[in-house]
Amino acid sequence: MKRRWSLFAGCHLALACSSPQDPKGPSPELVDVPVPMAAPGGAARAMTPAPKAELSKRKPRTATKLPELLFERYQLENGLTVILHRDNRLPLAAVSVWYHVGAINERAGRSGFAHLFEHMMFQGSPHVGEDQHFKILEQIGATGVNGTTDFDRTNYFETVPANELETALWLESDRMGFLLTSVTEKSLKNQIDVVQNERRQSVENAPYGLLEEQITKTLYPEPHPYFGDVIGSMKDIGAASLADVQDFFLTNYTPANAVLTVAGDFQTEQVKALIQKYFGSIKGRAKPERPQPPMPVLAGEKRIDWQEPVGRLPKFSVVWPGPSAFSEDAAALDLLAYVLSGTRSSRLDKRVSYDDLIAQSSSAHFSEQLSGGRFSIDVVVRPGRTLEEAEKAVFQVLDEIDQKPATWEELDRALNFRETGIIRGLEQLGNMGGRAEQLQLYQFYLGDPGKLAWDLSRYQGVTPEDVARVKAKYLGKNRIIVRATPAAAGAAQGAAE
Repeated sequence: MKRRWSLFAGCHLALACSSPQDPKGPSPELVDVPVPMAAPGGAARAMTPAPKAELSKRKPRTATKLPELLFERYQLENGLTVILHRDNRLPLAAVSVWYHVGAINERAGRSGFAHLFEHMMFQGSPHVGEDQHFKILEQIGATGVNGTTDFDRTNYFETVPANELETALWLESDRMGFLLTSVTEKSLKNQIDVVQNERRQSVENAPYGLLEEQITKTLYPEPHPYFGDVIGSMKDIGAASLADVQDFFLTNYTPANAVLTVAGDFQTEQVKALIQKYFGSIKGRAKPERPQPPMPVLAGEKRIDWQEPVGRLPKFSVVWPGPSAFSEDAAALDLLAYVLSGTRSSRLDKRVSYDDLIAQSSSAHFSEQLSGGRFSIDVVVRPGRTLEEAEKAVFQVLDEIDQKPATWEELDRALNFRETGIIRGLEQLGNMGGRAEQLQLYQFYLGDPGKLAWDLSRYQGVTPEDVARVKAKYLGKNRIIVRATPAAAGAAQGAAE
């Protein structure tokens, strides 16, 4: 199963919800979400409209017309939140379930439990044979079947032929309500082995994988629940007991802690009856309180000198703590990242990858979580060039932004990138970035799946002055400087000053 590090890898392919109305007319609970002429994106905690920027110096942009989208949201007696998005153009239906559980819910010494339990959810129940979940979905023609875990949440999703929607709902409800009785010492041991092997592949034997974990540990020191990799440590994964897993399920896998979204070809009253049939009988339990860990704070500069055991080229990185998901400054930071990296004309890429030929690859990225995000710049150094050259070039590019602020043209390119992402997302019902998942994204972080217009307006309102402001506010001396040198042999040795 795939692990996720941020809000769809830091890229909000922002969507609301869509679909034609039922022949009987819209329910009183239907919400009509007007879609503006878009510019994509992602983040803000306050529920007030984005401030209007002074755009008098900006030439008009070509409008991109997006369809109007509709959704309906309601709640079952056991606390399960349901979102419906009807679109009958293709005989397909996407089913998505998000649980409010991730690394943020883990206790010290229990890292990786959220991801481990994601694996357990595919192991079967008294009604679904062992390892039969995938096979049943495969037999009915399902696509995009997966689950992911990140710091804040765990999700499960699949897209099925519309006439097989009932089967998908039955499978999701079955593991929500009845999985626990089939969790045995044998099945737990099997998945512990699987997850430990996944850690070897994705962290320990991946280029710069252990380095990324060390950066996360430095940014979110213990006892912060984001400490380390979402997958957990080998020791904690191996120490998981049957009692631990049972307690984790009973605490977090309750209907009140989940959101079910169905998107696609269905008749509203029929799908409501199916949801009541399969989910309505699941026993409700209290919704666990959402943890509120402190925001990451760096006091000054920390340096990590790292002997890299897997990657074969030196790597320079600089990381700053940033604001939380959907917070006031996130949109401007996101656009700043695209001003720096993403195209041949982006400032960092142009300098280190094309003009000075320092970098084998370069990137700038803003990622977000509930309890603080991060702004990262990474440069993998070409053979024959040095870490010192990479570090000097990165900070020269950042200093030049103070002298030559981001232009409207640069912001337009970034906004166009976001619009393209939205259109791509609108083309699919399910999968990461599809309509069902975007509805879930807004519901999870903002409590309202209809936040598309608000989300886009923040990006449209970003000005060059905003980019300069957030650069000065967040990209200062409170940072982590990383210099990774390929090791000739042996394990990685990281020293954080």
